[in-house]
This record gives sequence, C-alpha cells and structure tokens, in this order.
Amino acid sequence: MNKRQLKTYERLLNKKIDSLIGKADSAVGGMSTERETFPDPTDQAAMEAERNFMLRVRDRERKLILKARSALARIESGNYGYCDRCGEQISDRRLKARPEATMCIECKRELEDRERQARLMR
Repeated sequence: MNKRQLKTYERLLNKKIDSLIGKADSAVGGMSTERETFPDPTDQAAMEAERNFMLRVRDRERKLILKARSALARIESGNYGYCDRCGEQISDRRLKARPEATMCIECKRELEDRERQARLMR
C-alpha cells in the first residue's frame, strides 16, 4: 500500500474517531444528573429502557474508537491493510467501507459463519 493510500485511511479513521467522540460528548451532556421522577411507573420504565439502549450504543461506539485507534497504530507500524488470519492484503473496497477492518472479507465471513453455527448448536 502506498503512502497516499495510507494517508487517506488515516484521514478516514481520524474523521470517524472525531465523529464518535462528538456523539459521546453530546450524549453525556444530554443525560441529566438529577433524578427525574415520574408519576407513572410505565413512563419511568420507558425512560430507563431508552437510557440503557443509549448506553449500549455508546459502548459500541467506544469499542469502535478503540478499533480505529488500533488501526492508526497499525498504519504507523506498517502492518495496516493485511488480514490477521491469512496475511493477505485486505481489499481497498473493504477498507474504504470499514477502515478499522483487521480481516479480509473471506476470513471475516468464515469467522461469522462459525460463530453463527456455534450459536445454533447451543
């Protein structure tokens, strides 16, 4: 992979990190520190369910930030763009769609198929 391509992916990853951090900041600001009281237990349950959902989304975004930072570290070390499983180069198309990818599409599909089969066997 040439330096221009690496710079492009570096910009994509930094943009993604900035966007996710911005979402996290606004979400934290939106959560009130005061305990809200609701006359109806159903309203309170709905609010708590919504808050739990938002926290799960933010946790997924936090993990994505970690993956993006890891990808930036791989760019720095010269290991970016190669599959962790088979060692082959990850396609440009895949990296443009998911710049934090660590596996080529074939290995990722195989892994997901195995995970799906394992869940069915339980």
